[in-house]
Amino acid sequence: MKKTFLYSLAVLASLTLASCNGDYDDWAQPQTNPQEASAAKYGITFAAGTEAESSLPDNDGIINLVTVNSSDADVTGFTLKDLKVNGEAIKGEINGNSIQVDATELEKILCSQNKSRASVARDINVESKVSVNLASGDAVAINTVGTTTAKLKPSPTPAIDEKGYYMLGEVNGNGWKPTKPVWMNKVSDGVYQLKVTTEKDKNYFKFYEGSKWDETGNWDVINTGVLGCEKDGSEDASGTIYYTGDSWGTPQTMVIAGTGTWIVTLDMNNLSYSVGKPILYMAGDANGWATNDYLAGEDGVHFTGFMFLNQNGFKFCTQPEWKGTNYGANFDTAPDAANITMTEEAGYYKVDVDLGSKSYVLTPITTIGIIGSASPNGWDSDVDMTYVPYNAETKELGYWEIKDVTFTSGEIKFRANDDWAINWGGDTNALTQGGDNISVEAGTYDIKLYAWANGYAKCELIKK
Repeated sequence: MKKTFLYSLAVLASLTLASCNGDYDDWAQPQTNPQEASAAKYGITFAAGTEAESSLPDNDGIINLVTVNSSDADVTGFTLKDLKVNGEAIKGEINGNSIQVDATELEKILCSQNKSRASVARDINVESKVSVNLASGDAVAINTVGTTTAKLKPSPTPAIDEKGYYMLGEVNGNGWKPTKPVWMNKVSDGVYQLKVTTEKDKNYFKFYEGSKWDETGNWDVINTGVLGCEKDGSEDASGTIYYTGDSWGTPQTMVIAGTGTWIVTLDMNNLSYSVGKPILYMAGDANGWATNDYLAGEDGVHFTGFMFLNQNGFKFCTQPEWKGTNYGANFDTAPDAANITMTEEAGYYKVDVDLGSKSYVLTPITTIGIIGSASPNGWDSDVDMTYVPYNAETKELGYWEIKDVTFTSGEIKFRANDDWAINWGGDTNALTQGGDNISVEAGTYDIKLYAWANGYAKCELIKK
C-alpha cells in the first residue's frame, strides 16, 4: 500500500501487550468459534511502531504509530477500522502490519490538545481497532482494550526574538505603514501585549519579529519575520501562530471584529495569540476550576477582582476555558505549570495582579454590607450580607446575599469591610467601584451580589 504523507514526526512508544476483551463484531461471515476462543486463536497483539524516540522533523513524513501482529498462520493481513490519539479521531492507514499516520496531522492534534506548539515531549495514548483478514476471505473485527503509549516532541519553533515584536495593520491608526511599527510590550518572558484601539467593523493585522524590521519599509525584508494565523480573515479571539517557513502552512491575516479597546497578546512560548478586553480570569479549586471569576484592568498588565480562594490551588487565564495564556505558579505560562498555592487562610479577597512584576496581592474581605438612605441603618452603618460559596453540584457561582431586608424609598450602595475604600454602585448589571448610588423603592427584598471585577460585578434586587 502506497501512501504519501506531508510531514514527519517520531514517536517513542513503550507499550504493554493489548489483549482483546472478546467483545468484537463480525464484518463478514459469522465465525463458528466462541468469541473468546477466536480472539485467543488469532493471537492479535499491538506493539510500538517501528520508529523509535526522536524529535521532529523526520525525513519521510510517515509515522509508524502501531505495529499489529498475529500468531495465527491463517491471518493474512489487517484493515484499520478506527484510530484515536488521546481520545481524538485521526485518519490512518495500514501498510503491511504497520498503522501509519500523517505526521503533520498528528502534530497538530497534540499541539491543539496541549494548547501549545512548544517543542516539549508530549505523552500519547493510542487506541486502535482493526479487522483481521483471513486466508478464507473472512474478516473479524477486534476491539483493543489496551493502549499504546508514546511520546512526541513537536517541531522546533522560532526562538524568541531579542528585539521583541510589533504589529502592522488596522490597529492604533497604523494603516499597514511598515515604517511606523506598533511595538508590543513585553509583560513576561516570551509574552507580549498591546493595548489596541480599532475604528472599523473588521480590523486586519499581523505580528512581526522585531529583528526583521526594516526602517526603509522593505516588505521583502519585513515579511521574513511575519507571524499570522491559519485562515485568512480569521475573527477567532485566539489561535495558533503560523510563521514564515512553517511546515503547517503560510501565515495569514487575523481580524479584530468591532470598534473599541482591546488587549492583544502574543505568547511565543506556546506560539499562540489572543484578542480580548483587558480581563483575567481565575480558575481554581474554590470555583470548580471554571474560568468565571473576573479580574479587570485598563492596561493589560494590572488587574483587580474579588473572589473566594482556598489553599487547594488556582491559576489566572487570559481567555475563558483555558484558550488563552494561562499563568500558574511563579506566573509560569507552560501548559504543565504547577498551580498557584496561597499560604493565607481560605476566604474572600480583593485580588490585585501585576503581570509585569509577576506578582499578586490579596486583601481580605471580611464583610460586605448594604448602606444608604433606604437601608435600615441609613448611612450610619452597614447591614451585613452572607457569602454563599460555589456549589459543586449545581455549578452555581458564589455570591453574597441577604434575605428579607426591608427598604424605604431611597438609595443604597454595597461596601466592603465597613469602609468606603471598596464600594460598588451604578448600573446593577455592571457595578463599578465608586459608582453612583442605586435607587430602590420601598419594600422587602432578597438580594444577591456577585462582587466581581469593575464593570462585571452585578446584583439582583428581588422585591417580594
